[in-house]
Amino acid sequence: MGLLVSGKGREARKAPRWLLAYAVAVFAFLYLPIAVLILYSFNGEGVGGFPPRHLTFDWYRVLFSDGPIWDSVLNSLQVAFAAMVISLTIGVPAALALDRAQFPGKALFRRLVLLPLILPGVITGLSLLMLFNAAAVKLSLLTIVLGHGTVLISVATTEVFAGLQKLDRAQEEASLDLGANYRQTFWRVTMPNLKLSIIGAALLIFTLSMDEIAVSFFLIGRDNTLPLEIWGRLRRGITPEINAVSTIIFVFSLVAIVVWYRLRMRHGGTEAGMEIVEAVGGIGA
Repeated sequence: MGLLVSGKGREARKAPRWLLAYAVAVFAFLYLPIAVLILYSFNGEGVGGFPPRHLTFDWYRVLFSDGPIWDSVLNSLQVAFAAMVISLTIGVPAALALDRAQFPGKALFRRLVLLPLILPGVITGLSLLMLFNAAAVKLSLLTIVLGHGTVLISVATTEVFAGLQKLDRAQEEASLDLGANYRQTFWRVTMPNLKLSIIGAALLIFTLSMDEIAVSFFLIGRDNTLPLEIWGRLRRGITPEINAVSTIIFVFSLVAIVVWYRLRMRHGGTEAGMEIVEAVGGIGA
Protein backbone atom coordinates (compact mmCIF):
# COMPACT_ATOMS: atom_id res chain seq x y z
CA MET A 1 0.00 0.00 0.00
CA GLY A 2 2.86 2.30 0.84
CA LEU A 3 4.47 1.57 -2.53
CA LEU A 4 1.18 2.33 -4.28
CA VAL A 5 0.84 5.68 -2.53
CA SER A 6 4.46 6.45 -3.23
CA GLY A 7 3.97 5.62 -6.92
CA LYS A 8 0.92 7.85 -7.14
CA GLY A 9 2.85 10.63 -5.44
CA ARG A 10 5.62 10.40 -8.02
CA GLU A 11 3.04 10.54 -10.83
CA ALA A 12 1.43 13.59 -9.24
CA ARG A 13 4.82 15.30 -9.09
CA LYS A 14 5.55 14.45 -12.72
CA ALA A 15 2.17 15.56 -14.06
CA PRO A 16 2.81 19.33 -13.73
CA ARG A 17 6.04 18.95 -15.73
CA TRP A 18 4.23 17.26 -18.59
CA LEU A 19 1.47 19.82 -18.35
CA LEU A 20 4.00 22.65 -18.46
CA ALA A 21 5.74 21.12 -21.48
CA TYR A 22 2.39 20.72 -23.24
CA ALA A 23 1.41 24.32 -22.49
CA VAL A 24 4.77 25.60 -23.78
CA ALA A 25 4.36 23.58 -26.98
CA VAL A 26 0.85 24.95 -27.59
CA PHE A 27 1.88 28.54 -26.99
CA ALA A 28 4.95 28.09 -29.18
CA PHE A 29 2.77 26.74 -31.98
CA LEU A 30 0.42 29.72 -31.68
CA TYR A 31 2.81 32.59 -31.09
CA LEU A 32 6.23 31.58 -32.43
CA PRO A 33 5.23 32.42 -36.04
CA ILE A 34 4.19 35.90 -34.88
CA ALA A 35 7.51 36.35 -33.09
CA VAL A 36 9.38 35.28 -36.24
CA LEU A 37 7.33 37.73 -38.34
CA ILE A 38 8.16 40.59 -35.96
CA LEU A 39 11.84 39.62 -35.90
CA TYR A 40 12.08 39.51 -39.69
CA SER A 41 10.52 42.96 -39.96
CA PHE A 42 13.89 44.20 -38.62
CA ASN A 43 16.04 41.85 -40.73
CA GLY A 44 18.50 43.79 -42.84
CA GLU A 45 18.65 40.97 -45.39
CA GLY A 46 14.93 41.07 -46.11
CA VAL A 47 12.88 37.91 -45.83
CA GLY A 48 15.77 35.52 -46.44
CA GLY A 49 18.59 34.33 -44.29
CA PHE A 50 18.50 32.64 -40.92
CA PRO A 51 19.20 33.67 -38.30
CA PRO A 52 18.23 37.29 -38.99
CA ARG A 53 21.19 39.63 -38.88
CA HIS A 54 21.97 43.30 -39.44
CA LEU A 55 18.83 44.44 -37.63
CA THR A 56 17.51 47.71 -39.02
CA PHE A 57 14.47 50.01 -39.22
CA ASP A 58 14.92 50.43 -42.99
CA TRP A 59 11.82 48.38 -43.84
CA TYR A 60 9.68 50.61 -41.64
CA ARG A 61 11.05 53.65 -43.47
CA VAL A 62 10.16 51.95 -46.76
CA LEU A 63 6.70 51.22 -45.40
CA PHE A 64 6.05 54.81 -44.31
CA SER A 65 6.92 56.05 -47.80
CA ASP A 66 4.63 53.49 -49.49
CA GLY A 67 1.60 55.46 -50.73
CA PRO A 68 -0.69 52.55 -51.75
CA ILE A 69 -0.28 50.87 -48.35
CA TRP A 70 -1.34 54.01 -46.47
CA ASP A 71 -4.22 54.61 -48.87
CA SER A 72 -5.46 51.12 -48.04
CA VAL A 73 -4.96 51.80 -44.31
CA LEU A 74 -7.12 54.93 -44.60
CA ASN A 75 -9.78 52.96 -46.48
CA SER A 76 -9.78 50.24 -43.82
CA LEU A 77 -10.11 52.79 -41.03
CA GLN A 78 -13.07 54.44 -42.76
CA VAL A 79 -14.75 51.09 -43.33
CA ALA A 80 -14.11 49.94 -39.74
CA PHE A 81 -15.54 53.12 -38.19
CA ALA A 82 -18.61 53.05 -40.43
CA ALA A 83 -19.19 49.32 -39.84
CA MET A 84 -18.88 49.92 -36.10
CA VAL A 85 -21.57 52.62 -36.20
CA ILE A 86 -23.92 50.45 -38.30
CA SER A 87 -23.42 47.37 -36.14
CA LEU A 88 -24.00 49.20 -32.87
CA THR A 89 -26.96 51.16 -34.22
CA ILE A 90 -28.74 47.92 -35.11
CA GLY A 91 -27.17 45.55 -32.58
CA VAL A 92 -28.01 47.50 -29.41
CA PRO A 93 -31.78 47.65 -30.12
CA ALA A 94 -31.67 43.99 -31.18
CA ALA A 95 -30.09 43.03 -27.85
CA LEU A 96 -32.69 45.05 -25.97
CA ALA A 97 -35.46 43.33 -27.90
CA LEU A 98 -34.04 39.90 -27.09
CA ASP A 99 -33.72 40.70 -23.40
CA ARG A 100 -36.77 42.85 -22.70
CA ALA A 101 -39.45 42.32 -25.35
CA GLN A 102 -41.87 39.50 -26.10
CA PHE A 103 -42.95 39.18 -29.72
CA PRO A 104 -43.97 36.46 -32.19
CA GLY A 105 -40.97 34.69 -33.70
CA LYS A 106 -38.56 35.67 -30.93
CA ALA A 107 -37.04 32.17 -30.79
CA LEU A 108 -36.35 32.28 -34.54
CA PHE A 109 -34.94 35.80 -34.24
CA ARG A 110 -32.51 34.57 -31.57
CA ARG A 111 -31.08 32.06 -34.00
CA LEU A 112 -31.00 34.43 -36.95
CA VAL A 113 -28.96 36.90 -34.91
CA LEU A 114 -26.15 34.34 -34.69
CA LEU A 115 -26.33 33.36 -38.35
CA PRO A 116 -23.68 35.85 -39.64
CA LEU A 117 -21.24 34.47 -37.04
CA ILE A 118 -21.87 30.89 -38.14
CA LEU A 119 -21.93 31.34 -41.92
CA PRO A 120 -18.57 31.28 -43.73
CA GLY A 121 -17.49 34.69 -44.99
CA VAL A 122 -17.44 33.34 -48.54
CA ILE A 123 -21.18 32.60 -48.39
CA THR A 124 -22.01 35.98 -46.88
CA GLY A 125 -19.84 37.86 -49.37
CA LEU A 126 -21.23 36.02 -52.37
CA SER A 127 -24.82 36.54 -51.19
CA LEU A 128 -24.27 40.27 -50.74
CA LEU A 129 -22.56 40.49 -54.11
CA MET A 130 -25.59 38.92 -55.81
CA LEU A 131 -27.87 41.32 -53.91
CA PHE A 132 -25.88 44.39 -54.97
CA ASN A 133 -25.74 43.17 -58.58
CA ALA A 134 -29.51 42.66 -58.60
CA ALA A 135 -29.98 46.17 -57.19
CA ALA A 136 -27.49 47.62 -59.72
CA VAL A 137 -25.30 48.98 -56.92
CA LYS A 138 -21.74 49.74 -58.02
CA LEU A 139 -19.07 48.03 -55.90
CA SER A 140 -17.10 50.48 -53.78
CA LEU A 141 -16.07 51.13 -50.19
CA LEU A 142 -19.77 51.69 -49.46
CA THR A 143 -20.62 48.08 -50.36
CA ILE A 144 -17.77 46.89 -48.12
CA VAL A 145 -19.13 49.02 -45.26
CA LEU A 146 -22.58 47.49 -45.71
CA GLY A 147 -21.08 44.01 -45.84
CA HIS A 148 -18.98 44.44 -42.70
CA GLY A 149 -21.87 46.09 -40.88
CA THR A 150 -24.14 43.18 -41.77
CA VAL A 151 -21.67 40.54 -40.62
CA LEU A 152 -20.71 42.28 -37.38
CA ILE A 153 -24.22 43.08 -36.13
CA SER A 154 -24.09 39.70 -34.38
CA VAL A 155 -21.01 40.76 -32.40
CA ALA A 156 -22.70 43.93 -31.17
CA THR A 157 -25.88 42.04 -30.29
CA THR A 158 -24.18 39.26 -28.34
CA GLU A 159 -21.90 41.61 -26.40
CA VAL A 160 -24.67 44.01 -25.40
CA PHE A 161 -27.01 41.09 -24.63
CA ALA A 162 -24.36 39.79 -22.21
CA GLY A 163 -24.27 43.14 -20.48
CA LEU A 164 -28.05 43.19 -20.18
CA GLN A 165 -28.04 39.72 -18.64
CA LYS A 166 -25.71 40.94 -15.88
CA LEU A 167 -27.55 44.22 -15.36
CA ASP A 168 -29.19 44.69 -11.97
CA ARG A 169 -32.82 45.43 -12.84
CA ALA A 170 -33.41 46.77 -9.31
CA GLN A 171 -31.68 50.01 -10.33
CA GLU A 172 -34.16 50.53 -13.16
CA GLU A 173 -37.09 49.70 -10.89
CA ALA A 174 -35.83 52.18 -8.30
CA SER A 175 -35.56 54.87 -10.97
CA LEU A 176 -39.14 54.26 -12.09
CA ASP A 177 -40.38 54.23 -8.48
CA LEU A 178 -38.71 57.60 -7.88
CA GLY A 179 -40.68 59.22 -10.68
CA ALA A 180 -38.49 58.87 -13.78
CA ASN A 181 -40.21 57.73 -16.98
CA TYR A 182 -38.99 54.86 -19.15
CA ARG A 183 -36.98 57.12 -21.48
CA GLN A 184 -35.20 58.86 -18.60
CA THR A 185 -34.49 55.53 -16.94
CA PHE A 186 -33.05 54.13 -20.16
CA TRP A 187 -30.64 57.03 -20.77
CA ARG A 188 -29.67 57.66 -17.14
CA VAL A 189 -29.57 54.13 -15.72
CA THR A 190 -29.58 51.44 -18.41
CA MET A 191 -27.16 52.99 -20.91
CA PRO A 192 -24.48 53.96 -18.33
CA ASN A 193 -24.53 50.37 -17.05
CA LEU A 194 -24.10 49.12 -20.62
CA LYS A 195 -21.20 51.47 -21.35
CA LEU A 196 -18.48 48.84 -20.95
CA SER A 197 -20.37 46.29 -23.05
CA ILE A 198 -20.81 48.82 -25.84
CA ILE A 199 -17.14 49.87 -25.68
CA GLY A 200 -16.06 46.23 -25.78
CA ALA A 201 -18.35 45.55 -28.75
CA ALA A 202 -17.03 48.64 -30.56
CA LEU A 203 -13.39 47.60 -30.09
CA LEU A 204 -14.10 44.05 -31.21
CA ILE A 205 -16.09 45.18 -34.25
CA PHE A 206 -13.38 47.64 -35.24
CA THR A 207 -10.65 44.99 -34.99
CA LEU A 208 -12.63 42.35 -36.89
CA SER A 209 -13.51 44.83 -39.64
CA MET A 210 -9.85 45.81 -40.06
CA ASP A 211 -9.03 42.10 -40.43
CA GLU A 212 -11.94 41.05 -42.67
CA ILE A 213 -10.92 39.69 -46.06
CA ALA A 214 -13.51 37.13 -47.23
CA VAL A 215 -16.47 39.52 -47.44
CA SER A 216 -14.26 42.37 -48.67
CA PHE A 217 -12.94 40.23 -51.52
CA PHE A 218 -16.40 39.90 -53.07
CA LEU A 219 -17.49 43.50 -52.48
CA ILE A 220 -14.33 45.45 -53.32
CA GLY A 221 -14.36 48.11 -56.00
CA ARG A 222 -11.34 50.11 -57.15
CA ASP A 223 -10.14 51.00 -53.64
CA ASN A 224 -8.36 48.30 -51.67
CA THR A 225 -8.60 47.71 -47.94
CA LEU A 226 -5.42 46.86 -46.07
CA PRO A 227 -5.94 43.05 -45.91
CA LEU A 228 -6.64 42.92 -49.65
CA GLU A 229 -3.63 45.13 -50.40
CA ILE A 230 -1.42 42.78 -48.39
CA TRP A 231 -2.96 39.71 -50.04
CA GLY A 232 -2.39 41.17 -53.51
CA ARG A 233 1.26 41.82 -52.76
CA LEU A 234 1.78 38.38 -51.26
CA ARG A 235 0.74 36.86 -54.59
CA ARG A 236 3.93 38.40 -56.02
CA GLY A 237 6.05 37.21 -53.08
CA ILE A 238 6.73 38.16 -49.46
CA THR A 239 8.40 41.53 -49.11
CA PRO A 240 9.95 42.95 -45.92
CA GLU A 241 7.52 45.87 -45.67
CA ILE A 242 4.68 43.33 -45.41
CA ASN A 243 6.35 42.02 -42.25
CA ALA A 244 6.59 45.60 -40.98
CA VAL A 245 2.92 46.47 -41.58
CA SER A 246 1.87 43.13 -40.08
CA THR A 247 3.88 43.95 -36.96
CA ILE A 248 2.15 47.33 -36.67
CA ILE A 249 -1.26 45.65 -37.03
CA PHE A 250 -0.34 43.14 -34.33
CA VAL A 251 0.75 45.89 -31.93
CA PHE A 252 -2.44 47.85 -32.61
CA SER A 253 -4.59 44.77 -31.96
CA LEU A 254 -2.66 43.97 -28.79
CA VAL A 255 -3.15 47.50 -27.46
CA ALA A 256 -6.89 47.33 -28.19
CA ILE A 257 -7.18 44.00 -26.35
CA VAL A 258 -5.24 45.30 -23.34
CA VAL A 259 -7.41 48.45 -23.15
CA TRP A 260 -10.59 46.37 -23.36
CA TYR A 261 -9.36 43.90 -20.75
CA ARG A 262 -8.30 46.61 -18.30
CA LEU A 263 -11.67 48.34 -18.64
CA ARG A 264 -13.43 45.04 -18.00
CA MET A 265 -11.32 44.13 -14.99
CA ARG A 266 -11.63 47.60 -13.50
CA HIS A 267 -15.42 47.72 -13.72
CA GLY A 268 -16.64 44.21 -14.38
CA GLY A 269 -14.69 41.89 -12.11
CA THR A 270 -13.07 38.58 -12.99
CA GLU A 271 -16.14 37.17 -14.73
CA ALA A 272 -16.32 39.93 -17.34
CA GLY A 273 -14.21 38.04 -19.86
CA MET A 274 -16.87 35.31 -20.05
CA GLU A 275 -19.69 37.64 -21.06
CA ILE A 276 -19.42 37.07 -24.79
CA VAL A 277 -19.47 33.29 -24.27
CA GLU A 278 -22.50 33.51 -22.02
CA ALA A 279 -24.20 35.80 -24.53
CA VAL A 280 -23.78 33.38 -27.39
CA GLY A 281 -25.00 30.54 -25.21
CA GLY A 282 -27.95 32.58 -23.95
CA ILE A 283 -29.07 33.72 -27.39
CA GLY A 284 -28.62 30.31 -28.97
CA ALA A 285 -30.44 28.47 -26.19
